[in-house]
Amino acid sequence: MSTTTKLASSGRRPTAVERLYDVADWYDAESLLTDDERRVLGRLRRFLDDQARPLLGEYWERGEFPEELRQPLIDLDLMEPAELTADCPARGIYQGFRIFELARTDASLATFYTAQAGLFRTAIRVGASPEQQREWMPRVVDFSLKGVFSLTEPEHGSDIAGGLATTARREPGENGGGWVIDGAKRWIGGAATADVLAVFARDVADGQVKAFLVPREAPGVVVSTIHRKTALRMMQNAHITLDGVRVTEADRLHNVNSFKDVAAMLRAMRSDVAWIATGIQAGAFEAALKYVREREQFGRKLGSFQLVQEKLARMLGNVTASLSLVVRLTEQQERGIYRDQDSALAKMQTSLAMRETVALAREVVGGNGITLDTDVARFHADAEAVYSYEGTHEINALIVGRALTGASAFTK
Repeated sequence: MSTTTKLASSGRRPTAVERLYDVADWYDAESLLTDDERRVLGRLRRFLDDQARPLLGEYWERGEFPEELRQPLIDLDLMEPAELTADCPARGIYQGFRIFELARTDASLATFYTAQAGLFRTAIRVGASPEQQREWMPRVVDFSLKGVFSLTEPEHGSDIAGGLATTARREPGENGGGWVIDGAKRWIGGAATADVLAVFARDVADGQVKAFLVPREAPGVVVSTIHRKTALRMMQNAHITLDGVRVTEADRLHNVNSFKDVAAMLRAMRSDVAWIATGIQAGAFEAALKYVREREQFGRKLGSFQLVQEKLARMLGNVTASLSLVVRLTEQQERGIYRDQDSALAKMQTSLAMRETVALAREVVGGNGITLDTDVARFHADAEAVYSYEGTHEINALIVGRALTGASAFTK
């Protein structure tokens, strides 16, 4: 059945560009995209289906990133596509669906791309001065300056606001002098191939958090890949040590002068992770649906059994609710409404739904759900990493609870 026929039978109006999400997008959030935006996403879809998907199982099992995909993915020009940015930056709804499309294929690919397009770009957009942005932002967009967001530490994750232990010491000198950074960072995705590390450190003079672009190959920087992971196996997370690393004042992000400035970045980045969690659900649901339509047991297609259909309906409900949530959040942010509790709620709720959705997908696929052949196993395992990063369930719940009650339940 053609896409147009399926749309007609569902009561939806076909558009000039073929739809991308016939099944997982039940309430047609895709209709908010322009035809040009769908064309760009279609270009990404073809790359993912033709070049990326055939490699994913093998590289996931090996715990290696498919390097042959790195430059072709960059060359797709997805961050600020020329055909979408003649008069203004790419719209938030397009950027959200770009993350969704990547994540419905693979969580590591989505995490790799958003490390640059989300985390590092946000660090520059929010933390850099106007002069620094003019110098750095074009290079961020075209990937000629590759960077990573280096906040989490070996002993400090959820308590990073008060516990951040990496230090920065100011040294006087010409042109504003310089800084000496000591400490360690952990779980920093993509650090081994970055040009610079956006390192957050506590100023020993005033106790406030500052941020610096540290060259990865600067003396005193050691980047070690973290092995033996059971989730995001393709994504190369790193442990970073910084021992007497020297940077100039020009390399400090001049608009980061306290953790409040870091929090402004986090409230923007959590919405990206909510889109990832939603995309993972769509990928797991679509893979499970494909399987039960083809697999036979007891002389019937698995998809014809009542219990299987009930699980499919619950998965679709989770995907639909999550997509509706992130679309609405993105619309608010497009209007300039950025609140900690909004992005925290989205990350918390989509991650909860994601956990249930991937578990249901694994259930309906049965024993084959623990193999890489159906794709379900990848989504099932990778969801656990996404559930925790950019704020655990508990931390995000407390951010929402604080907004609801006016009382902070965070421990001192």
